[in-house]
Amino acid sequence: MVVTAKRKVLIVDDDPQVLESVRGHLQKDGYEVFAAQDGLEAQGLISRRRPDVLVVEQSWLEGGCPGIESVAPVGTPTIVLIPEAVGDERPFDLEPEVCEHLLKPVDPCDVLSRVRAVLRQLGNEEPAQPMEIRCADLVIDRRCHDVSVGGRSVDLTPTEFKLLEVLAGEPGRAFTRLELLGQVFGHDYRGLERTVDTHVKNLRKKIEPDPADPMYVETVYGVGYRFAEQ
Repeated sequence: MVVTAKRKVLIVDDDPQVLESVRGHLQKDGYEVFAAQDGLEAQGLISRRRPDVLVVEQSWLEGGCPGIESVAPVGTPTIVLIPEAVGDERPFDLEPEVCEHLLKPVDPCDVLSRVRAVLRQLGNEEPAQPMEIRCADLVIDRRCHDVSVGGRSVDLTPTEFKLLEVLAGEPGRAFTRLELLGQVFGHDYRGLERTVDTHVKNLRKKIEPDPADPMYVETVYGVGYRFAEQ
């Protein structure tokens, strides 16, 4: 598996709806996104993944997650999500030039804009778009919106291409059907989760050597689907 490098963003918030909505918008823009709902998980992800940007709920910087600053590289851009009741304050000790703040409830589009802005401020380029993903005989070319298997171009619908792109962007990660609905169709989509099954079935017919025994898009029973980690 070969995937070109993406800018990495870590979101720390105990609200799963915030995590999912922000993650979805950032991933659609080409970022590699990690999410944590508790302090230990956040510290572990910072140490292992070395994110380029942090998006952190204020409480985790005020004692809820001691040590975030100590494990994050100096100068890591940080976007702080502040509860509306607290107001527009900065009671935490972060360098102003690498700190942005947004009042909650946040609009995921605003978070995306701030992530882009802080990376530009520090001279970091936007994540390379498009990216090419390779796995065995399968090649996904985002620039040309093309997929090939064994050198043979495969004709996918826009929905099938987006579904494959989302799954292959995080090989090994199990996506629920609800997550795939959000990332492929948008969070306002009101369709049935089983709609995903139909699109996966059609996708497998086009890219799998044996659709009945898939080697790329795997079923995770009781959960959803994942792209094979090879």
